[in-house]
Amino acid sequence: MKVLLHICCGPCAIYPVNFLRTEGFDVEGFFYNPNIHPYSEYLKRYEAAISACERLDLKTIFHRYDFEYFLKAVSCLEDRARQHSLCWRIRLQETARVAAQNGIKAFTTTLLGSPYQDVEEICRLGHEIAQERGLEFVKGNFRKGFSQAHQTSREWQLYHQVYCGCLYSEKESVEQRKKKRRDV
Repeated sequence: MKVLLHICCGPCAIYPVNFLRTEGFDVEGFFYNPNIHPYSEYLKRYEAAISACERLDLKTIFHRYDFEYFLKAVSCLEDRARQHSLCWRIRLQETARVAAQNGIKAFTTTLLGSPYQDVEEICRLGHEIAQERGLEFVKGNFRKGFSQAHQTSREWQLYHQVYCGCLYSEKESVEQRKKKRRDV
């Protein structure tokens, strides 16, 4: 079965692609991340995704950068949990739309590999969106390959980000680094 894999970044694509192929899936990539801010950060992740996909010999669709859409959608929400959920929903909905448009019956996301993301909520959203579209959401345990994939990505000299991508997480990351420096 063919599956469209939403890719959040180059390093995070490595293990899911290999895992899904081992499980017998025909994998196609989909890079769509309107949440990433600033644009210079987006470009670094975009380049790393291109590099990773070339090394993985993965056919990949690269979606346009649509930060304005993302910002309009999440800026009215003050609760961080709701912002995260909406961010995941936006990316999963677009992945499902593109999968259906291209005749691909299943989709999943590299977000399932991050120890920093709420896998249960992402899976809940994925299954809900899949049901709405008549597709299958593939839940993969991608976390077990997180460290190995990041080691491989360092060997490949791929860019590694220090925050999830959105301007809210960038602010939190800067604040955490400042706090660590003060606590030393």
